[in-house]
Amino acid sequence: MPTRKFKPITPSRRHMELPDFSELTKKEPEKSLLEPLTKTGGRNNQGRITVRHRGGGHKRLYRIVDFYRDKWGIPARVVSKEYDPNRSAWITLLQYADGEKRYILSPLDLEIGSVVEAGENAEARVGNALPLKKIPVGTLVHCVEFYPGSGGKVARAAGTACQVLAIEGGYARLRLPSGEIRLFPEDCMATIGQVGNIDHKNVVHGKAGRVRHLGIRPTVRGTAMNPVDHPHGGGEGRHYVGGPPRTFSGKPAKGVPTRKRKPSDQLIVVRRNGRPV
Repeated sequence: MPTRKFKPITPSRRHMELPDFSELTKKEPEKSLLEPLTKTGGRNNQGRITVRHRGGGHKRLYRIVDFYRDKWGIPARVVSKEYDPNRSAWITLLQYADGEKRYILSPLDLEIGSVVEAGENAEARVGNALPLKKIPVGTLVHCVEFYPGSGGKVARAAGTACQVLAIEGGYARLRLPSGEIRLFPEDCMATIGQVGNIDHKNVVHGKAGRVRHLGIRPTVRGTAMNPVDHPHGGGEGRHYVGGPPRTFSGKPAKGVPTRKRKPSDQLIVVRRNGRPV
């Protein structure tokens, strides 16, 4: 989707580049698929900040998105394409033949009025959801499950997609958006196509206020803080760190591996840095 630019009547407008929303066909969301969304400000149930730089932002309602695609064999018509404030991708409203309505992530090039379906016998075309074993090699997919029945977890952001490289030995080999090559059980569901709103990466907010509306608070350098707030803080004037770089909690910040080993790492064939496991 193209972006729109503005006349430089203010410094912030000079470089601002925003979506033009021309693809969207409906402004008001489906009321039956809305839930209240409570803000946490990045704090846990003890009131302590566990995720930094969060707070404020515009009030939102959560759109219930179907990441499971478990209505097999029932065709659904594409009713509209809508904005979702909770994610970078657009969402598409489906109306099934039995009258039920559900939201899915909006794939690229899925037209209004098209018919989509989920299941083993569905055709491998944009918007349809199939098990990986039924998808032809080389196809782009998104919203991929980690294991059967877990719901789509992989490739859900705007413009992302995975490519099916091979299917053998009960596993499908996929290249992820990060470049990582990973094995997935062949019974995992995936949706055909690439996630829409591919120009999201070109958005330039232009001013700090737009970022605050998204609920993101400022990031402050550790050297600008006091010693009580950060290991890099304190000193007279601008000073160097004076030791190994640390995070605000005192952990090494650079040059130290931070990735935790998980049992599922055994399914990684090539890491995102290009090195084989």
